[in-house]
Amino acid sequence: MSAPRIRNTPTRKRNTPTRIRDTATRIRDTATGGRDTPVLRAADLLPQAVLGPRSRPVRAVLSILGVAIGIAAIVAVLGITRSSQSDLLARIDRLGTNLLTVAVGRSPTGQRVELPAAAPVTIARTSGVRHVAPTAELPGLSVYRTDQIPAYRGSGLAARACDPALLSTLDARLVAGVFLSAATAGYPTTVLGHDAAQQLGVTGPGGRIYLGGHWFVVVGVLRPVELAPEIDHAALIGFPVAARLFRYDNHPSLIYVRTDTERTAAVADLLAPAATPEHPEAVSIGRPSDALTARLAVADSTTSLYLGLGAVALLVGGIGIANTMVISVIERRGEIGLRRALGAARRHIAAQFLTESLILATFGALAGITLGLAITTTVARMHDWTVGVPPAALWGALVAAVLIGALAGLDPAIRAARLAPAEALRSE
Repeated sequence: MSAPRIRNTPTRKRNTPTRIRDTATRIRDTATGGRDTPVLRAADLLPQAVLGPRSRPVRAVLSILGVAIGIAAIVAVLGITRSSQSDLLARIDRLGTNLLTVAVGRSPTGQRVELPAAAPVTIARTSGVRHVAPTAELPGLSVYRTDQIPAYRGSGLAARACDPALLSTLDARLVAGVFLSAATAGYPTTVLGHDAAQQLGVTGPGGRIYLGGHWFVVVGVLRPVELAPEIDHAALIGFPVAARLFRYDNHPSLIYVRTDTERTAAVADLLAPAATPEHPEAVSIGRPSDALTARLAVADSTTSLYLGLGAVALLVGGIGIANTMVISVIERRGEIGLRRALGAARRHIAAQFLTESLILATFGALAGITLGLAITTTVARMHDWTVGVPPAALWGALVAAVLIGALAGLDPAIRAARLAPAEALRSE
């Protein structure tokens, strides 16, 4: 009996391309959850975006540092400027903007025109004037600590005759002692300005100085007078003793006028004809607070310069991030190709690298803001200023850094998205 024949049925083998396609489909389904259109959730994007910086920490820190320097410069400049301006505005408010000066000038022919002896009286009658204090510089008088110093060695200090109303008109303060009064103005007594007292080595009342060949007793020492720095370098004596000892002729050389604040500009136009009706064009009218106000304009121009430098530093930091991202794309071609082969779409690759750039820029902005605040606080405390950082500077710096990061990462992200999976894997 013969054995039954067994029919060999040939098995159909699938070709190789079909197997590869099926395998890729299974991998893609696993990666995308069976969906036809792959979706990248925000929760998955962040861990992928921080993978690059974490794997190359030194490069990431350098990129962050570039942005941080630019942001710190911007925040510090704006913070220091705001703090100094706040202090300056407070000083202007404290000192007042209603102080005017009337000084001698020259006629159109070039001759020196003296202020009349009655000028303080006529000025005091002007509407809007609150206080008037005439002074007169006494030329040719030297001020020394002792009488043993040769006359040819100048002290650099001036002798000025003044009215007892000078203290209230300038709103000045004394370090020690008292100011000149109607009782002491006729005697050889003097009040020293702050710098004059320091130069002469006088710390308080009771000492003597040698002024114009005569001994004068110091009865007071002034604090610095910001609106009248010429007073700081002077020894002040009364008009009566100046007339008796030094032949003072009652013609003031500089008159301080305190006005109603709201009428200061109008009063300034009336002072020249009130002082010298015959030669009003020869009188010089000044406003000492304008010098402090001018410093605000100088600070604003300096701020613009430093902000430009900070913007350049921020731009350089953005270029550093762009360079880092371009290199990262080149080094991670294999990773890009593998992710594309596993089903990641072009937009997913672009989103990953763009997010990575934004992360670097944001960390740089936060570090820069912290550094800028620290610098502002340190400088403000060194100068006894109130720390003032505009909130717009903080938010503006953060937004600027994010925009720089977005622009820096845009081109590398597009390059990464355009890589074909086969080409990227082949380059490995």
